[in-house]
Amino acid sequence: MAEAKPKVTLIGTRLAKVGLEFVYEGSLDECKPCPLKKACNNLKEGKRYRIVNVRPAKHDCLVHRDGTCAVEVVESPIAALLNAEMVIKNSRIRYEYTCTKEDCTNYSLCHPDGILEGEKYVVVEVIGNAPYPCEKSRTLQLVHLMSP
Repeated sequence: MAEAKPKVTLIGTRLAKVGLEFVYEGSLDECKPCPLKKACNNLKEGKRYRIVNVRPAKHDCLVHRDGTCAVEVVESPIAALLNAEMVIKNSRIRYEYTCTKEDCTNYSLCHPDGILEGEKYVVVEVIGNAPYPCEKSRTLQLVHLMSP
């Protein structure tokens, strides 16, 4: 799978560190009057990103105390659990949440941050068995997923 071209966005200067991963959660009401709001809010809501480069330009911001700076981000692979029969490297899947048992030890991997239910993903890496047995007796595999 080819490496995605980085996207330039703005983030708080205190957060702007290469390797930082975050889930973009959308714009805030405080951003409405800002002339740079489109540069800050140009990512897909609910997706996980990783900073790959920090640019030197700094900007004033109504939300971030020390302002913002430009960063280059790429979508980050997301660790998730899939039914073992769906796990084929480089295959495309539509991610569906099939378990609602919130007190399960695997819940955060069955409902990972950065996954949007119903969207398509590619299995980019098969890591192995689930860290804990499934409480519904399903056979689960831990994988890394990315958008196609």
